[in-house]
Amino acid sequence: MAQPLTLVLDVPETTGDEDREPSPYEESEVHDSFHQLIQEQSLRVAAEEGLELLPLAPGRGYQTLPRPEGAPAHSMATLRILASMPSRTIGRSRGAIISQYYNRTVRLRHRSSRPLLGNVAPSARPSLRLYDLELDHTLLEDDEKRSLLVKELQGLSVAQRDHMVRNMPLNLGEKRWLREKSWSPKGKRRGQQGRGGVFSCCTRLRYSCILALHSLGLVLLSGLYAARPWRYALKQIGGQFGSSVLSYFLFLKTLLAFNTLMLLPLLAFLVGVQAVFPPDPAGPVPTFSGLELLTGGGWFTHTVMYYGYYSNTTLSQSCASPWESGQCSPRLGSLPYNMPLAYLFTVGAVFFMTCITLVYSMSHSFGESYRVGSTKGIHALMVFCSWDYKVTQKRASRVQQDSICTQLKELLAEWQLRKRPRSACGQLWQVVVLGLGWLLCLGTTMGCAVAVLTFSEVMVQRSAAGGQGLELLALPLVVSVLNLGASYLFRGLATLERHDSPVLEVYMAICRSLILKMAVLGVLCYHWLGHRVATLQGQCWEDFVGQELYRFLVVDFIFTLLDSLFGELVWRLISEKKLKRRQKPEFDIARNVLDLIYGQTLTWLGVLFSPLLPAVQILRLLFFFYVKKASLMANCQAPRRPWLASHMSTVFLTLLCFPSFLGAAVFLCYAVWQVKPSSICGPFRTLNTMYEAGTVWVRRLEHAGSGASWLPWLYHFLVENTFFLFLMSALLLSVIYLNIQAVKGQRKVIRLLKEQIRNEGEDKIFLINKLHSVYEDGERSRTQEATAATALLVDGGDRKEPCPQSP
Repeated sequence: MAQPLTLVLDVPETTGDEDREPSPYEESEVHDSFHQLIQEQSLRVAAEEGLELLPLAPGRGYQTLPRPEGAPAHSMATLRILASMPSRTIGRSRGAIISQYYNRTVRLRHRSSRPLLGNVAPSARPSLRLYDLELDHTLLEDDEKRSLLVKELQGLSVAQRDHMVRNMPLNLGEKRWLREKSWSPKGKRRGQQGRGGVFSCCTRLRYSCILALHSLGLVLLSGLYAARPWRYALKQIGGQFGSSVLSYFLFLKTLLAFNTLMLLPLLAFLVGVQAVFPPDPAGPVPTFSGLELLTGGGWFTHTVMYYGYYSNTTLSQSCASPWESGQCSPRLGSLPYNMPLAYLFTVGAVFFMTCITLVYSMSHSFGESYRVGSTKGIHALMVFCSWDYKVTQKRASRVQQDSICTQLKELLAEWQLRKRPRSACGQLWQVVVLGLGWLLCLGTTMGCAVAVLTFSEVMVQRSAAGGQGLELLALPLVVSVLNLGASYLFRGLATLERHDSPVLEVYMAICRSLILKMAVLGVLCYHWLGHRVATLQGQCWEDFVGQELYRFLVVDFIFTLLDSLFGELVWRLISEKKLKRRQKPEFDIARNVLDLIYGQTLTWLGVLFSPLLPAVQILRLLFFFYVKKASLMANCQAPRRPWLASHMSTVFLTLLCFPSFLGAAVFLCYAVWQVKPSSICGPFRTLNTMYEAGTVWVRRLEHAGSGASWLPWLYHFLVENTFFLFLMSALLLSVIYLNIQAVKGQRKVIRLLKEQIRNEGEDKIFLINKLHSVYEDGERSRTQEATAATALLVDGGDRKEPCPQSP
């Protein structure tokens, strides 16, 4: 009979950590590993029971197991040896767990003594060498172990006992039994007295207040969680239409947060102050007729909506000494407030806050979307581990089911896309088609820019001739029509190009629409700060630019609503009623996202000339969300080619930061530093540039005395000195660069760790194969020896001489 192979592992024991107590972090890792190993052990025991039923092959000492193709074959003895390894024997029984925790309580009580099974580092993987896991049921029964564990738990402090019982890998009933049994008699009497009602009135009142405050806190937290805007709507959109469509609504929500952040300082430091202390009207105020909602002029010009309404007075100054020949009202009293300085610094602070928030959001989104995760086995994880068992409502469970189904479709579509490479001829044809498409798109963009420039010059001539009223809407209408027509042209070109990847198709459409809109906005900025400033000398050109930007926002909003109505609803009705097809139009992500970026750029351009323009943008975004959601649910279908939009949020924020926000910042810096303000309106009416408001304020501080001498120094070195501006720009670029390099470094480290894990797995396979070959060689040698011995016995019997017969 073959002797079982004995495997001896010589593991050196550490000598410096026997008295060190495991940290809570290591304890939690130990408990997590115990829970996982218990599950593995239960599967292993079931597998061993099945292995014992397999018959042995004739003439062999071991049985080769059925295995998948390409998997190594191991003998029954090899599998038993592997199953007997220390890492596979943890958690075999409840008694082992109780015995292990009994030994841990002993170590907590006797920290200076030596552990029962030797000195092993507490951060090592739990095994038979670490804890006294009694797998032999003849030594200690479960009841005895429980009683010993209870005695040891009674000797611990309350915090240690609760922490130990809470982290035991046992069910709730056994944990409750251990907690009740481990109470000391003094604690039991105290609990019985508490249950008997011996508490005083003050104690009961204090406990009642604590419970009431705790319940109130939980209610407030749940209310804040439920009050998040569009929480259920976003889940519903993501479940039915996928992450690609959901990225548009998440981007809209981000823009809403940006505009709210911009509006709050403007309301606090500009609009609110000027509304409390309004200036004297320069003339008769027109009545509100309703046309102002479209044109932005008329009655709105005499409100805090536009730049020209704000005064150029220092509100702490008396009327006897006006600042820089400005006008002053006696109602201003002695409130210490410099309106020109507040206007300049509030707009600058708003842009600085927006820049910091935008860069932080972009870097955070970059770290979230480009982090390296394990894509191997992600489908199994999605199937078996993505369900949230806390969901109990039927509607929420339906939304979660749709979300998991859509995510699986996106993962499978991305996986199939990698396995379908295009041939060389197909790639060459694709390059030719893309080149022709880009030439047509660039030609269309140039034609639209020239058309806008020509029409703006015509409008300048018409306004000089006295054109007013609805004629002011002509230029916004022309620009909106060109943008809408060009976007449909780009969508048709994308259909003809037939991209293999839907992600590439969306990126191409975004780039083409972005080039078009940035070119049109560049022409408009030249029109506003070039032609309009020259032709409106002696008038308030800042109000005209603010009204123009307001009209562009309103007309763009109207065209977006009409596009949702006729572009999606009418097409669905035609497809269902006339064409008898059930296909609905898909949601155009590229065009809708570029519409949001275009509107946000107009808002940033107009903050200096219309401080309440972010409020108009907030109303637009709110209407957009509900209109687009209703149109999406009724008129659109999920993408026919699902795709995983893992980087779309990062791309949207990047486009919002560099072309949009950077261009608006350059436009406003040029208006502040180079363009002469109007001499009849606004807080900078007596200055050569808006930037001089800070210089005048610093000059006044220098003449005021030495008490505020540090403020002029701060202004000279932080505002007027260009070194600080370059330093801030360099720091911003350095933060972005370091963030990108940190993400790249993390990806490289994760890649190296994955390679190391793969190499260790190959080493284990190599050792197992060696073990298997050693066992086979031993079996083969023993079989040969037994065969040789049998042959010798047979040969000896054949060669024995016969006994002589008697005569």
